[in-house]
Amino acid sequence: MEATIDDFQRLDMRVGRIVDVDELPEARKPSYRLTIDFGPLGVRRSVAAAKTGYSREDLLNRQVVCVFNLPPRRVAGVSSEVLVLAATEADGTLRLLQPDRPAELGSKIT
Repeated sequence: MEATIDDFQRLDMRVGRIVDVDELPEARKPSYRLTIDFGPLGVRRSVAAAKTGYSREDLLNRQVVCVFNLPPRRVAGVSSEVLVLAATEADGTLRLLQPDRPAELGSKIT
């Protein structure tokens, strides 16, 4: 099924900076609970199964690209408010998407 440009434009994707990283031992896959700052849009939380590819130190202060307008989802008892975008390798390892240069927090992906 092909997506249309209208489908793409319905997604509100934004740049944020990870400002806190917590272990999430309750998750099925090795995961972190991330707190992400979107500048003027505020702070949101997300659960990301990024623990296999990143240490806490790798993630702290890293910019990421997130889908901002999906409904919150409960993951391992935690509300995940944004979806952090990543490339998934054949073995399941995630590679988080980020701007190639630092971007203003809250910048819209177009």
